Amino acid sequence: MRTVNLILQEDVTALGDAGDLVKTKVGYARNYLLPKGKAILATESKIKQLEHNKRVVEEKLAKQLKDLSALRDRLQNLTLSVVAKSGEEGKLFGSVTSAHVAELLSEKGFEIDRRKIALSEPIKEVGDHKVPIRLRGEFVAEVTVNVTAEE
Repeated sequence: MRTVNLILQEDVTALGDAGDLVKTKVGYARNYLLPKGKAILATESKIKQLEHNKRVVEEKLAKQLKDLSALRDRLQNLTLSVVAKSGEEGKLFGSVTSAHVAELLSEKGFEIDRRKIALSEPIKEVGDHKVPIRLRGEFVAEVTVNVTAEE
């Protein structure tokens, strides 16, 4: 059986992911993968180009992860203060939502989208609350929100 080396252009079930170098039968390549644009022939120059592109992507990803780690560390040390009207038992008349937290973060110089702030439900009590912020993947920062009663 003759085989051919290909570089996948997109994910192919049971064969590999985009960018993978795979070996497959000539008929499968000629009749399905190549005409559909799912793969290209793996010549020496294309393999070198693929390896170069992978290195560039890995370097860019490493820099992004380093930046995210630094941002997470800065956010972990941050305490946001909110003054709100409350009842005698510490229950707020309103609530502190993710939009409020995003606004407080922007005042401190952090532009975080409110959808990344993972409040399971709005804050409705006076006190310190840990608010998780999903930066990306495993990078989650917890910001302390200190809610105090208005006098």
